[in-house]
Amino acid sequence: MKDILQLSIKDRLSMVEAIWDSVASETDITLSDDQKTEINRRLELYKTGRTKTYSWDEVKESMLS
Repeated sequence: MKDILQLSIKDRLSMVEAIWDSVASETDITLSDDQKTEINRRLELYKTGRTKTYSWDEVKESMLS
């Protein structure tokens, strides 16, 4: 852990992203009805332009500043 904390925030975020991607690709996740409803609600907001979106680069940059 000590070695990880010596990495830059950007490098640690990259590591977390790689770990998450490896877990997500090996996991069969089942969503509840409430989760599906919320996803559909947010998708509708996106499709109708009633929500602000951010690129992954914008999100990462906001975390680093």
